[in-house]
Amino acid sequence: MAKQKIDSTGKIGISSQVAAAIGPRPLEEVSFSAHHALLADTDAGPMMMAGVLGEVTVTDLLSFSNMFRKNGSLLFSLKGGSKELFFSEGEIVFASSTFPHEGLPEVLYDLGKINQATLKKIKEVGNAGTPVGKILVEKEIIAAKDLWLAIRQQVEAIIYSLFTFQDGSFCMRDRTIEKDKIVRLSMNTQNLIMEGLRRVDERALYAREVPSMEAVPVLGNQRGLSLDDDEQKMIEIIRDDQCNVKELIRRAGFGDFDGLRILHGLIRKKIITLEEPAVAEVKGDLGDLLSVFNGALIAMTKQVSVAHSSFLDEVQIFIRDLPQPYSYVFRDVTVGKDGSVDGGRIMANLDGLEEGDKKRLLADALSEVVYMECIAAKENLPSEESAELIKRVQKVSERIKSLIGRGE
Repeated sequence: MAKQKIDSTGKIGISSQVAAAIGPRPLEEVSFSAHHALLADTDAGPMMMAGVLGEVTVTDLLSFSNMFRKNGSLLFSLKGGSKELFFSEGEIVFASSTFPHEGLPEVLYDLGKINQATLKKIKEVGNAGTPVGKILVEKEIIAAKDLWLAIRQQVEAIIYSLFTFQDGSFCMRDRTIEKDKIVRLSMNTQNLIMEGLRRVDERALYAREVPSMEAVPVLGNQRGLSLDDDEQKMIEIIRDDQCNVKELIRRAGFGDFDGLRILHGLIRKKIITLEEPAVAEVKGDLGDLLSVFNGALIAMTKQVSVAHSSFLDEVQIFIRDLPQPYSYVFRDVTVGKDGSVDGGRIMANLDGLEEGDKKRLLADALSEVVYMECIAAKENLPSEESAELIKRVQKVSERIKSLIGRGE
């Protein structure tokens, strides 16, 4: 984070990212010394503790909450999103996350309880006030039992994934937990901590054999080998229809961690091997659109990242937090080190739309990203340098209009 100074009038500047996260809410001076000042939104509950991850780890915070039987919430602001854990008498009873893959619809999809068309429909409708799970049960798309298992899987997955983060910030609040949010987990907090640490170690082992979720499993020799039911199920899926690791685990319905464990075992037995996925080349007008936009994004990144080291992280967060329908365009899209976006993944997200609708939605979504990066250029580059860069990037709009038929 950039260093700031308090001026003679007591004012201090904060980054646009922090300002956007806090919004117009009033802040109260909670704690200060000669070395720090803590401002907080106390309407959400009294602040008990706040800081940054590093010397203080996720394990330390969860152990502290459990040992002293705390009630309230523990919010983590992390690279790519935020996670919040809720405690009652020191035990974790619920968890939420802004990471797209940890939303309840995505968990149901990954467990094979809903198909891609249903997932897409949920995304298009957005949050209408009624919980998604309740709607799905009422419409008999999923069973109540499946919803309960998915919620528990979601909460535990949010907790376990926390142990992979070493950087970020946290705040602990004293607050009452709503009864309808309490989930009966299969383990207590101390056991969840031990299981989370174990999974970090084992996932690192699995990653040696499965370095990419986009890799494609290919069957080898299975003769004379004894397989359990889970392994046999995974092999039958591979035999019926070749797909990548992520889709294989989804179809099997094992969940991310258990799916990788089973797959790792099959690789070690030499029953399957992994092949690199074919690079999808986007052709035609859509390919031209992506090429033009990626050129602008790469140019922006090259200059702005020099002055602002966390620029790409901010871009990744921005595309994650875009409203519908733009967030669906960028579902599972990772910004490259050069600032470009993966055209193949975007095309998969747009699958099913008419060609004209694809072009307009793609152009509008990418225009939002370019606009955000122009603002970042103004904030972080000298005025002459940013003006020249923005002028070059604005020419993108002229080319885009001709490609989607909006020109004169």
